Amino acid sequence: MDWTLELVVVPVSDVDRAKTFYIDNAGFNLDVDHSAGDDFRVVQLTPPGSDCSISLMRNIAAPGSLQGLHLVVSDIDAARAELLGREVAASDVFHFGPNGQTPGPDPQRASYNSFFSFSDPDGNGWLVQEVKRDGSSA
Repeated sequence: MDWTLELVVVPVSDVDRAKTFYIDNAGFNLDVDHSAGDDFRVVQLTPPGSDCSISLMRNIAAPGSLQGLHLVVSDIDAARAELLGREVAASDVFHFGPNGQTPGPDPQRASYNSFFSFSDPDGNGWLVQEVKRDGSSA
C-alpha cells in the first residue's frame, strides 16, 4: 500500500497576503481558492512539478510556526536565482561539512547536501535542497 503525502497545512495570519507571496514570489500554482461562508476558505497551491500541495489556513495563534519544509530542486543555484528574481529574501547557499554548516554548495555537489532557506511573510520556514535525480551525483 502506498502512503502519499499530498497536502501540508501552512498557518498564516492573512490568507490573501500569503496567497500573493506563494504565487507571485515563490512561483507556486493556484489549485483552489474556495470559500463557504465567512469562516471557511480553502486556498491550495502546488510548487511546480510537485505531487504535494500546501493549503493556507488562517491561524492567528500560530502563523509562522511551520519550519523545515523542504523543496527539492536539481540546480540549487538556478533555484536561488529564480527566487531572488521574484524578490524573495533567500539565504546564501550552504552545505554541511566536517565542521557543521559551511558557506557555499557542497564541493562535490553531492545530492542532499546543498541548501538555502527562505520564509513566507509570516515566517514559515522553507529549505531548498539540491538533489540530482539523473544519477550524476549520489
